[in-house]
Amino acid sequence: QVQLVESGGGLVQPGGSLRLSCAASGSIFSINDMGWYRQPPGKERELVATITSGGSTNYADSVKGRFTISRDNAKNTVFLQMNSLKPEDTAAYYCNANIRRGLSRLSVRDYWGQGTQVTVSS
Repeated sequence: QVQLVESGGGLVQPGGSLRLSCAASGSIFSINDMGWYRQPPGKERELVATITSGGSTNYADSVKGRFTISRDNAKNTVFLQMNSLKPEDTAAYYCNANIRRGLSRLSVRDYWGQGTQVTVSS
């Protein structure tokens, strides 16, 4: 079994910062790409940032320069450091991990966290 557990969400004022964490556990052989997605109220889920196993990153234009994605491969954990937060960053944030569960490369699947709420308000 594979599970992703998120933490770090909460209420913050505009201009403030939050750090989200997502730890994968269970039957894991290796983890490929990891990422963060968000779903604002009444809107569709959108990509925020991704990071490869080697550390290459990609960001949505709306968060570039403010958010930083990173990972600790030894701990199977991905982070999202969010600075200069804006009200429009308010959303449920979901972590994602592409995980290989065994020797076969066909055992690769995407797994999702249950989401953590980030609210930016004064």
